[in-house]
Amino acid sequence: MRFCDSNDNIIQWASESISIPYRHPLTGKMTNYVPDFLVVYKNRNNSIRAEVIEIKPKSQSIINERAKERDRAIVAVNYAKWDAAMKWCQRQGLQFRVITEDDMFRNGSKKRR
Repeated sequence: MRFCDSNDNIIQWASESISIPYRHPLTGKMTNYVPDFLVVYKNRNNSIRAEVIEIKPKSQSIINERAKERDRAIVAVNYAKWDAAMKWCQRQGLQFRVITEDDMFRNGSKKRR
Protein backbone atom coordinates (compact mmCIF):
# COMPACT_ATOMS: atom_id res chain seq x y z
CA MET A 1 0.00 0.00 0.00
CA ARG A 2 2.89 2.28 -0.79
CA PHE A 3 0.52 4.11 -3.13
CA CYS A 4 -1.71 5.13 -0.23
CA ASP A 5 1.18 6.03 2.04
CA SER A 6 2.92 8.17 -0.56
CA ASN A 7 -0.10 9.88 -2.14
CA ASP A 8 -0.60 13.40 -0.77
CA ASN A 9 -4.32 13.30 -1.61
CA ILE A 10 -4.98 10.30 0.62
CA ILE A 11 -5.86 11.54 4.07
CA GLN A 12 -6.19 8.13 5.71
CA TRP A 13 -6.68 4.50 4.81
CA ALA A 14 -7.24 1.20 6.56
CA SER A 15 -7.20 -2.41 5.49
CA GLU A 16 -10.03 -4.80 6.43
CA SER A 17 -11.34 -2.37 9.05
CA ILE A 18 -15.09 -2.71 8.37
CA SER A 19 -17.42 -5.66 8.91
CA ILE A 20 -20.73 -5.61 7.03
CA PRO A 21 -23.47 -8.16 7.76
CA TYR A 22 -25.07 -9.92 4.78
CA ARG A 23 -27.15 -12.98 4.05
CA HIS A 24 -25.17 -15.70 2.31
CA PRO A 25 -27.15 -16.57 -0.83
CA LEU A 26 -26.28 -20.27 -0.79
CA THR A 27 -26.82 -21.04 2.91
CA GLY A 28 -29.34 -18.33 3.82
CA LYS A 29 -27.35 -17.62 6.99
CA MET A 30 -26.28 -14.19 8.15
CA THR A 31 -22.53 -13.69 8.07
CA ASN A 32 -20.06 -10.81 7.74
CA TYR A 33 -18.26 -9.36 4.77
CA VAL A 34 -14.95 -7.56 5.34
CA PRO A 35 -14.05 -5.31 2.37
CA ASP A 36 -10.40 -4.81 1.52
CA PHE A 37 -9.97 -1.08 2.14
CA LEU A 38 -11.44 2.13 3.46
CA VAL A 39 -9.79 5.15 1.84
CA VAL A 40 -10.43 8.82 2.64
CA TYR A 41 -9.00 11.22 0.08
CA LYS A 42 -9.23 14.62 -1.60
CA ASN A 43 -10.54 14.42 -5.16
CA ARG A 44 -9.65 16.73 -8.06
CA ASN A 45 -12.08 19.36 -6.73
CA ASN A 46 -10.45 19.20 -3.28
CA SER A 47 -13.62 17.65 -1.87
CA ILE A 48 -13.14 14.96 0.75
CA ARG A 49 -14.41 11.53 -0.32
CA ALA A 50 -14.46 8.24 1.52
CA GLU A 51 -14.70 4.94 -0.30
CA VAL A 52 -14.92 1.34 0.69
CA ILE A 53 -12.96 -0.62 -1.90
CA GLU A 54 -12.93 -4.31 -2.76
CA ILE A 55 -10.24 -5.72 -5.06
CA LYS A 56 -11.25 -8.84 -6.94
CA PRO A 57 -10.18 -10.68 -10.09
CA LYS A 58 -12.49 -9.96 -12.99
CA SER A 59 -13.35 -13.68 -13.13
CA GLN A 60 -14.92 -13.38 -9.65
CA SER A 61 -16.78 -10.18 -10.56
CA ILE A 62 -18.74 -11.04 -13.70
CA ILE A 63 -21.20 -13.82 -14.31
CA ASN A 64 -20.03 -16.02 -17.15
CA GLU A 65 -22.60 -18.55 -18.32
CA ARG A 66 -19.82 -20.87 -19.52
CA ALA A 67 -18.14 -20.86 -16.11
CA LYS A 68 -18.21 -23.88 -13.85
CA GLU A 69 -20.94 -24.02 -11.23
CA ARG A 70 -18.41 -23.39 -8.45
CA ASP A 71 -17.18 -20.22 -10.17
CA ARG A 72 -20.74 -18.98 -10.70
CA ALA A 73 -21.40 -19.60 -7.00
CA ILE A 74 -18.38 -17.46 -6.08
CA VAL A 75 -19.74 -14.60 -8.20
CA ALA A 76 -23.21 -14.99 -6.64
CA VAL A 77 -21.75 -14.76 -3.13
CA ASN A 78 -19.71 -11.71 -4.14
CA TYR A 79 -22.81 -10.02 -5.54
CA ALA A 80 -24.62 -10.60 -2.23
CA LYS A 81 -21.68 -9.12 -0.32
CA TRP A 82 -21.46 -6.13 -2.64
CA ASP A 83 -25.18 -5.45 -2.51
CA ALA A 84 -25.01 -5.36 1.29
CA ALA A 85 -21.90 -3.16 1.12
CA MET A 86 -23.53 -0.66 -1.25
CA LYS A 87 -26.56 -0.33 1.04
CA TRP A 88 -24.40 -0.08 4.16
CA CYS A 89 -22.12 2.52 2.56
CA GLN A 90 -25.08 4.58 1.38
CA ARG A 91 -26.39 4.72 4.96
CA GLN A 92 -22.92 5.81 6.16
CA GLY A 93 -22.43 8.44 3.46
CA LEU A 94 -19.64 6.44 1.81
CA GLN A 95 -19.04 5.19 -1.71
CA PHE A 96 -18.48 1.52 -2.54
CA ARG A 97 -16.35 0.35 -5.45
CA VAL A 98 -15.06 -2.96 -6.77
CA ILE A 99 -11.73 -2.80 -8.55
CA THR A 100 -10.49 -5.52 -10.92
CA GLU A 101 -7.21 -6.00 -12.75
CA ASP A 102 -8.68 -3.94 -15.60
CA ASP A 103 -8.87 -0.95 -13.24
CA MET A 104 -5.52 -1.55 -11.58
CA PHE A 105 -3.48 -2.02 -14.72
CA ARG A 106 -5.16 0.59 -16.89
CA ASN A 107 -2.53 2.18 -19.08
CA GLY A 108 -3.84 5.71 -18.65
CA SER A 109 -5.67 5.81 -21.98
CA LYS A 110 -9.06 6.07 -20.27
CA LYS A 111 -9.96 9.21 -18.43
CA ARG A 112 -10.59 8.66 -14.72
CA ARG A 113 -13.69 10.07 -13.07
